[in-house]
Parts: sequence; C-alpha cells; structure tokens
Amino acid sequence: MGPVQIVSTIIAALVTIAAVVLAVRTVSRMVRVIRLGQPDPERFDRKGQRTANMLKEIFGHTRMLKWTVVGISHWFVMIGFIVLSLLVLGAYFEVVKPTLDLPIIGSWAIYGFVTEWIGVLGLLGILVLMGIRLRNLPTRTKGRSRFFGSTMWQAYYVEYTILGVLICGFLIRGFKAAAGDLPYPMWAAPVSHGIGSAFGGLSESAAHTGVTVTALIKILISMAWLITIALNITMGVAWHRFSAFFNVFFKRTASERPALGALRPMMSEGKPLDFEEADPEKDQFGVAQVEQFTWKGLLDFTTCTECGRCQSQCPAWNTGKPLSPKLLVLSLRDHAYAKAPYLLAGGGKDLTGEEKATQEQLANVNVLALAEADRPLIGGEADGGIIDPDVLWSCTTCGACVEQCPVDIEHVDHIVDMRRYQVLIESNFPSEAGVMLRNLENKGNPWGAAQNTREDWTKGLGFEVPRVTDGGDFEYLFWVGCAGAFEDRAKKTTRAVATLLHEAGVSFAILGEGETCTGDPARRIGNEFVFQMLAQQNVETLNEVGVKKIVATCPHCFNTLANEYGQLGGNFEVVHHTQLLAHLVATGKLTPVQPVDGGVTYHDPCYLGRHNRVFEPPREVLAAAVGAKADGADGAGANGGNGITEMERFAERSFCCGAGGARMWMEERIGKRINIERSEEAIATGAQTVAVGCPFCLTMLGDGVTAKKSVGEASNDVEVVDVATVLLRSLKPEPAEDAAR
Repeated sequence: MGPVQIVSTIIAALVTIAAVVLAVRTVSRMVRVIRLGQPDPERFDRKGQRTANMLKEIFGHTRMLKWTVVGISHWFVMIGFIVLSLLVLGAYFEVVKPTLDLPIIGSWAIYGFVTEWIGVLGLLGILVLMGIRLRNLPTRTKGRSRFFGSTMWQAYYVEYTILGVLICGFLIRGFKAAAGDLPYPMWAAPVSHGIGSAFGGLSESAAHTGVTVTALIKILISMAWLITIALNITMGVAWHRFSAFFNVFFKRTASERPALGALRPMMSEGKPLDFEEADPEKDQFGVAQVEQFTWKGLLDFTTCTECGRCQSQCPAWNTGKPLSPKLLVLSLRDHAYAKAPYLLAGGGKDLTGEEKATQEQLANVNVLALAEADRPLIGGEADGGIIDPDVLWSCTTCGACVEQCPVDIEHVDHIVDMRRYQVLIESNFPSEAGVMLRNLENKGNPWGAAQNTREDWTKGLGFEVPRVTDGGDFEYLFWVGCAGAFEDRAKKTTRAVATLLHEAGVSFAILGEGETCTGDPARRIGNEFVFQMLAQQNVETLNEVGVKKIVATCPHCFNTLANEYGQLGGNFEVVHHTQLLAHLVATGKLTPVQPVDGGVTYHDPCYLGRHNRVFEPPREVLAAAVGAKADGADGAGANGGNGITEMERFAERSFCCGAGGARMWMEERIGKRINIERSEEAIATGAQTVAVGCPFCLTMLGDGVTAKKSVGEASNDVEVVDVATVLLRSLKPEPAEDAAR
C-alpha cells in the first residue's frame, strides 16, 4: 500500500466514522420525536398487503409516474441512489488498493453492465430533474411555482451530490480501464471504456493514483452528504429517501379502496371517540398542540420532500389563498422539531392546560425550545401562531394534495384534526358557518328548511314516488340529500333521477321526512359532535327499515354513507346515481334516442372522483347521451375520445368547485373565487353543456358560469346541469323540459 493509499484510507475511515455516528444519533432523535405522537393502532393491520402496496408504490413509482417525465427521471435517480450505495461501498476497497473490487459480485460482467447503465440513466435523470427545478424556479415562473417556499439549497445540494458521485463512479472506471484493470468487457461497460480511452496516455501508476484519489473524493462527497443531513434533521428532501418506505407502508388507505374515502375519526387512547361517553378533561378533542397529532402525523411531517406537487394542485393556493399544503406541513415539521427538546424532557400541557413537567425536568431545555413551546398551534402572526386561521379555513378537503403526494402524506386528516379543536373547544371558526351548524342541530339540514318540505320535489312528477313508510318491498333506497330536497337547482336533478329510475323499472323508495343530513358538512368543518348526532340517527333509521342498497345523487352523502357510517354500525351498499344510470344504459333499460348537441364537458366532483375513484360511469352515461361510444380508457376517457371535451384538469386532477370542506357555507373573501377559476376552464372547452354529478358543483359552477355571462365572457347557450338531466333529455327531449321545471 503506497503513501497515497495510506493517507486516503485514514481520511476515509475518520470521515466515515464521524458521519455514521452523527447519522445514528439523528435517526435516534427522529424516532424519539415521532414516538411522541398519539397512538394509531390501525396502522399495523394487514402487514402483507401493506408491504405489497409499499413495494408497488415505491419501486413501481405509481405516484411519481402521474407526472410522466418527472416520474421516469426520478425512478432512474432512485435506482441510481440504491446502486450508488454499492458503488460507494466499492470505493472503500479502491481506496485501499486501486485494483480491488467488491467481493464476489464486483468482477461479474452482469454487475458491470447493470451498474453502467443505471449510472448513465441516473445521470440523465438527475440532469432532467435539475433542469425542471431551474425552469420552475419561483423567480422564473409566472404565478405560484410549486417550489415556492421549498428550501432550495437543500434540493440543489442533494442533486449535486448525486451528480458528483455518479461522475466519480465513471471516472474511477475510466482510470481502471486505462490501467487495464477494468474487469468488464466493452459490451458491458462501453462508457467506462470510452473514458478509459480518453485517459490512454496515463501511466499505470498515474491511473492507479487516479482511482484512489477519485474513490476518496466519492467517499468524501457521500459522507459530507450524510453529515449534512445528520445536522439538518428537517431536511426532508434528503431524509425522505429512508422515511418514505415507512410512510407509505403505514398509509391510512392501504386497503382494497385506493382512495381517500372516510376521514379519520376522532380518537381517544387509540380508539374512536364516542361522544356519549367523552370527557373533555380526559379525552382529546382535535389537535391543539403538535404532539397531539398521531405518530403517523409526525412521520408525515418528517417525510415531506418539499416537491410542491400538493401545492401545485391545491385549489386554494391556485386562487390566491394563503393555504399551501406543503407549507402547512413544513411549518408543522419545523415546529415539532424545534419544540422537541422541551417535549423529550417531559414537557407538555395536559388537557386542562397544566404543565406536565417539573421545573427540574425543564432546567436543561434550551431557551429556543421553551419559546417554541409557548407558541399557539393556530394563530395569526401577531400571536406567534404556527398555522394562520385563514390557512386552516381555506381548505376545501378536495384531496388533490393527498392524491398527488408521492410519499402519501395525509394533509386533509391533519387539517380537519386542527379544525376539530378550533370548533369543539375554542368555538373559533368563520361566523357564517355557525348558521349552518345551528341549522343542522335544530332542523336537520344546513339550509334550515322545514322538515315537512323534504318531499315537495315529488309534486307534479306524473307518477307516485314510493315511501319507505308505505311498507312495500324495494331494491334501492333513494337517498335524496338536503340539497336534492331543498335547493332549487338540485331538485331538478332529484326529479330527473327519480324519472329515470321509474322509466327503467327500478324498484326504489325514499325516506321522505325520515331523512336528515348525513352530517358531512359538520364533520368536514370539524364538529364531530354534530356529525355523530346526525349519523347515529340516520344509521338507526336505516337499520330499522332494513336498508341494504342505497343510491345517492350527492357525492358527499355517497361518501359519508358508504365510507363513514360503518364507523357507527351502518354498513350499506351505496352507489352514486351516475353508477346506477351507467348500468341501466349498459343493460338497455335506458336507451338514449336524441343526441345532445353543442358539445359536453364533464366536471369531476372531488368526493366522487378522487375520494371514491368513480371516473368512468358519468362519462359512459354522457357518451351515450351525446351519441358517441365511450372508450373507457384509463378510467377517465381521453380528450374527445368518448364524445366529451375534457377540461385541462380532469379525473384525478380535477379542479375543485370550491364547496367542499363546508366551504359551501363560508364566505370566500381572499383571492379569486375557486368556482370562477373552474368555470373559466369549463367555458374554455367551447362546450355548451357543462355536466356535473354533484349538487354543490351544480350550484358553484352554475353561479360561476352566470357570472361570466354577465360580463360577456361566456355564451348564453352555456348551461350547467347534472349528468342525469343530460341523460333524461336524450331519452325524452320534451318530457325532460317538464321534469326540470
């Protein structure tokens, strides 16, 4: 071993020991912080299914590939990062002796071939990702870049580290080829041999020195990276390479339903909270302190990569609201780790607000951590709050952030958990929403309409709508919903659906005055008490009459009945009306005879599409109505392939109408109105019919289109109607007009 090898070996050993010690210490601290969170036992079920899902998501890159170029590039970078670990390990042998390789596999031609091409493609991948980041810098893009608020130096550092290690790997192989020591044939390592040819003038001794020095540089670059992230525990752009495996494994929806579905219920000691037995002094009502999130929530915050995909898709952020799902998560992450020394020393407030730790326990906690502990979780800038109330109340719970997150962060659950404390304990929420909550408690519907008018929509239909109370047998309970019973535009949809079911000979009945709100707006705003009150009443009613199958026109009702009532003992088979109508059309029980003219575009409701993966049935119905054959491709239909002109954002990337998350009953005072943004997108398709599958969307887009008409930015021929109305018009054009009155 020559002097260069001796010095290089000593330096490599010392730096590696320091890096490993720091990394182990940081990982230990990270785990201790995450374990401060509340219990969440459901995360440990279905381990086999979770493992399979994790492997599929990570190595299949199912989330990342939703953005094709980025996804492909990132896959090669990820695989390259894994291979780099082997190549860095090999560098320790090369530092000691330039002619050494990894034992056993190091000299295999197939190993050389795989690592060669993973290196080439990883190099191309990282260059593409660097180019995309530079092209989309906040300073270079109009509007709100997805990288706005990301810690850019960290991203650059990680990218250049990968680039540097890959380049070093090829240089090492080039020096080995020049010295005649590369064990791989030309077909297995053509790039390395090409670099070796460029080094052809080097002596064997100089080439060996090149191997040693370059291997040391590779080790130093790698260990410097490890030391850097060890000293920056909140460096998610680096740490996600390890924590993402766990975050994806423990995702809440790792079940047979690959959708958002139900909200996570309020928990107490790891069990769903029953308000009939709840005690505010013993049970946690929402989240008021960062340590009151579950351990999975703290893992979510730790894993955020700062990629900004959630931010780019968020309807609030895209219309000038202060909410960015990414920035919210980063704020909670930074706060959690800044407060960690105080919490790890035993500090924290109990549910009565008393400090749990003694003065002796807190004596060694640094001043910054104590100051962080005094900051309120929710509060304005003047209060030193972590999350501004305007951020919290801007969310529509549309789920676009969760849908796009490549590491399965559950933003919506965390936002609703914070809302719950604000509503149930602080009584601090937008004042206009209070009217809605009082109406739910006193009248059983958010509009405050009289219960004895729930059946008024049935008048003048020309046939009798069966009631459950009539005592006859029926296949489907038609869940009308509050909007369908009381809101004028939604009542047209209700009448159209009832007419279609009657025409198709479907046996159905309604609850009439026995129906009350499912509780969706109460739960989404954070009032779990009112939700449980309404839900338990409905579950009792439905179980009493023996309901098994339900058809609902409102996606919010559909989602609540199908996914959330099971938490309270109500297990029913629930379909959305577009699913049932698609089946009736496919089986010939409803046959369109009059094509709809003027073009059709379809708006995917968030709670039907992203939350429940119902993309095809509405399009199949519309395709039949416009006289075109649905292609059924990729669950969404291609632009124009099924007779529907798709908007720029559709299916899983559909843009929210602005009404979800109880925003229907809150004023939109900040930024551009979300429904206007979506209406402009619909109008831009040139379609005269904007079809929807949700009463909230019907109202919001209807208002948006009307507003654009009033300023001459939309044709008077453009109208917003439900899918059922479109189908009814295609069946019986004249009666459809009567049924819509």
